[in-house]
Amino acid sequence: MDWKQLLSTKRTGTSSGAGSHDRTQFQRDYDRLIFSSPFRRMQDKTQVFPLPGSVFVHNRLTHSLEVASVGRSLGSNVSRFLGSLYGDEFPLAQELGSVVAAACLAHDMGNPPFGHSGEKAISDFFKYGDGRYLESMINSPAIWNDFVDFEGNANALRVLTHKFSGRRTGGFAMTYTSVASIVKYPYASGNSDLKKYGFFQSEKEIFMDIASELGLKETSPGVFARHPLVYLVEAADDICYQLMDIEDAHKLGILSTPETMDLLMAFYDPVEDKEHLRRIKEVFREVTDTNEQIAYLRAGVIGKLVGACSEIFIKHHDSILDGTFSGALTDKLSGNMDEAMKGCARVGISRIYRHPSVVEIEIAGFRILGTLLDEFIKAVLEPKHYYSRLLLPFIPQQYKVSENAPVHHRVQTVIDFISGMTDVYALDLFRKIQGTGISGNI
Repeated sequence: MDWKQLLSTKRTGTSSGAGSHDRTQFQRDYDRLIFSSPFRRMQDKTQVFPLPGSVFVHNRLTHSLEVASVGRSLGSNVSRFLGSLYGDEFPLAQELGSVVAAACLAHDMGNPPFGHSGEKAISDFFKYGDGRYLESMINSPAIWNDFVDFEGNANALRVLTHKFSGRRTGGFAMTYTSVASIVKYPYASGNSDLKKYGFFQSEKEIFMDIASELGLKETSPGVFARHPLVYLVEAADDICYQLMDIEDAHKLGILSTPETMDLLMAFYDPVEDKEHLRRIKEVFREVTDTNEQIAYLRAGVIGKLVGACSEIFIKHHDSILDGTFSGALTDKLSGNMDEAMKGCARVGISRIYRHPSVVEIEIAGFRILGTLLDEFIKAVLEPKHYYSRLLLPFIPQQYKVSENAPVHHRVQTVIDFISGMTDVYALDLFRKIQGTGISGNI
């Protein structure tokens, strides 16, 4: 693959590159996302812990903003490296920080309400739940795979590129490079040898167009090498969710202060990081607030991981570019940082992700999303029924399709509607349908 082809300002829904603007094309991608409704709705979507009461923990929006900040640093580091390779002859190389930041903002935009359990809830509805009957009505096994193995990553590509009813061709009209940078799994569903997948059948054509335009390497039939910037987006996400989940768990009292301190201090080598450790002690003599101490340590660890992942990318640059690199950048960490990262992952699995508050929101998500899917799919399939006519006005114009559209189109538009909901709206609509959210006297 060639960087000069991989960095393109061509936009989805257009036939050529964009014209001249005060901002660069990749900065426009970033701004377009920031001001969009799907991005704003992430402020009311669960990251890991239930949305806050008195203690503010991360939601999808704050997580995405932090990932974008880390991603910009990673992209800028690699940009300087490419500058040393290409000099002034390749000005787009200077824009890697903006590209990665934009992709980081978008990477979770396809995730449904109630965290990762929302993905499982949608999948299980079709695979094991009340939606199983629909398989006989959908003629394409490939499309059915998209439903029974719903994937938030693929849905993000759909949100960014699909022409919803009444909306512009090309969706957000993002640059091909920014879109490609979120596709962690550049192949369709249904391949038993590969985990997850990157695009639904409905977006296969646009992905193939992006892959062709950017020169993504096809490693086997229908399977492509990642765009190199995906590794930076993935690293930024890995760094943020591992560390911020630890910090949130401390704020909620799930992890004690000594436990949290130990997890973060483990990233520092007593010899190599002697000066850093001296500085930490100096700061702690002045900063005695426990939460501020944790935040200071976390910031320092993020800085170390950004530097390490940038170096790993540069070290493996050639194999990343020829599509033979495997795994994530954080998989290649060594020494203290590798052990410390694994330690955070172990604590996440054993202490955080199985915590009752997390499990409770997962259980609620299954019940809420399963009910909404069942009711609204029946409504779009039988629109003339009286009850259906009561429900259908809840579906926004952008998600409506013709009553004569194929069954899978009508089902897909319900998934679009429900996966775009906030946690609070999904809960409110569920209560209304169940008859428990009625206000006033009857």
